[in-house]
Amino acid sequence: MRIGGLASGIDTDSIIKDLMNVERIPLTKITQKKQTLQWQLDSYRAVNRKVKEFSDNTFDSMVISTKFNAKITESSAPNDVSIKNKNSTSDFSGTINIEQLAKNSTMQSRVIDGGAGKPASTTMADLGITGTTLNISAIDENGVMQDKDVTIASTDTIQNVMDKITKQTGVNAFYDAKSGQIAMSTKNGGSNASGSEIVVTSTGDVASKLGLSGQIVEGLNKGQKAIFTVNGLKMESSKNIVDVNGFEFTLKAANKTDINFSSKPDTDAVVENIVKFVDNYNKLMDELNNLVREKTYREFKPLSAEEKAEMTDKEIELWEEKAKSGLLKNDPVISSMVSQMRSALMGSVKDQGSLKDIGIATPSGNNAWRDNGKLVVDEKKLKEAINADPDKVQKMFAQDGAAATAGSTTGEQGFARRLRAIAESSYTEINKRAGKTGSAEASFTLGRNLKEMNEQMDKFQTRLKMVENRYWKQFSAMENAIQRANAQSANLMNALGGGA
Repeated sequence: MRIGGLASGIDTDSIIKDLMNVERIPLTKITQKKQTLQWQLDSYRAVNRKVKEFSDNTFDSMVISTKFNAKITESSAPNDVSIKNKNSTSDFSGTINIEQLAKNSTMQSRVIDGGAGKPASTTMADLGITGTTLNISAIDENGVMQDKDVTIASTDTIQNVMDKITKQTGVNAFYDAKSGQIAMSTKNGGSNASGSEIVVTSTGDVASKLGLSGQIVEGLNKGQKAIFTVNGLKMESSKNIVDVNGFEFTLKAANKTDINFSSKPDTDAVVENIVKFVDNYNKLMDELNNLVREKTYREFKPLSAEEKAEMTDKEIELWEEKAKSGLLKNDPVISSMVSQMRSALMGSVKDQGSLKDIGIATPSGNNAWRDNGKLVVDEKKLKEAINADPDKVQKMFAQDGAAATAGSTTGEQGFARRLRAIAESSYTEINKRAGKTGSAEASFTLGRNLKEMNEQMDKFQTRLKMVENRYWKQFSAMENAIQRANAQSANLMNALGGGA
């Protein structure tokens, strides 16, 4: 604790405090610059999150999306067969005749050792089982028997064993505690001409104690394949859900009569997907344009702790809103991204056409320039283009290939791929400047600048302490001199008899 002015009567503490406030002006400026830089860093990262989100959404919804393949499918007998599109870009129609449905083979065990009523939590040790391996042979989708081994531990419960069998072999298994029996069914339909579709053997006594040894599939429990004819072509399948020409047919009843089916583009679903993409693009362009054109208020500097202490929360909020405005004004990376994206949509895709051909264009009229590259959709024209050739519309957005060469507006690359390439490139450039959350400061430009400022501030703080100590020494020396002068004056007065 320092106390000054005892001899002089001067308020030393206030004087030094005022002097130090002047000395701190350069530090205050560095602190303000650092805060501005931190706000700029946050703004860059916010932009990058939006750019990355747009890029990812574009890839998911326009490049690899199956939404362009959305179809409306119809069946003249939906209770007998249903149809849906899986990955076909073309329409499909005709007749299907179902001769028989696929049927899985089933087999039941004898009552397990110990009898009915044993809970599924009973362990193999409780059943006295010493064997360690079950071998289950089951028919596969091609009608071939496949062997799988299941390793059994003495601590496994009956339910554990059922789960292992279902997971590791070609059969589904479950245990009924009431009857004490195990039921198995093949995962694929079809029959084995040379024997049973399910064969269980084991090392030791596992199969026999579980009541599976010697059990076979026979009679009504034997499986069969689905037999059906599509547009005159007879086919077979081990399942009742079959893929034909990119469409999925679910066979429900074997009526042995011709059932008509057809498909057509789900135009509304495709339009909705494209409109959503355009909306996302417009939103991004709007946000980026606002950032690079945002007004800068140079008179509003970041507030110091002392200044904030004298203001209300609302006043601080309004002040910082102005101080943060225009941090990315005319930023070259963002401005370039906006310009490139606008240019990328103005050309055409080789052999597919332009966006204008399908009803997507920039606004027209005298004030169109104010929209800064945003797009509008003529949904009627877009629907007509989709109905005419949905595959062509998809390629216009998702086609891969070479980008347009310098001086040309036509390239093989689809519009969605072009925008995504620009977004990814800009994302990388912004990362070099602002990094990501958790990035080391030395790995990006603003981080290195912030680190340098922190070092400057640390040095300046050390210097301020030295200056403050010097001021106190100087004022202390002055106080000592005044005190000595006062003492000498008092002695002189005494010597001259002034004290008598």
